[in-house]
Amino acid sequence: MKKVALGLVVGLGLLSGNVMAAGDAAAGQAKAAICAACHGADGIAMIPGYPHLKGQNEQYIISSLNAYKNKERNGGLAAVMQAQAAMLNDADIANLAAYYSSLK
Repeated sequence: MKKVALGLVVGLGLLSGNVMAAGDAAAGQAKAAICAACHGADGIAMIPGYPHLKGQNEQYIISSLNAYKNKERNGGLAAVMQAQAAMLNDADIANLAAYYSSLK
């Protein structure tokens, strides 16, 4: 029983850490200016084939940017995104994700 209780406490602690690590949408909006060239000023891409970021799932944006940053995503225009993502730190990525996911 002690192991179950300890597991719950640790699990809840990890979950609360993720909530606290949420990005700042206002900071993400300020950082998003360079993204607008391809993904649109409002997160709706005007260029065919470029993904819309407006309203996208926050965790998906984070995992995608990290995959580009770590050169785990290839093909297409991945080289462009790899170069852009390489300039972002973890806080930048979280902030961008918070911003784009907040757009409705």
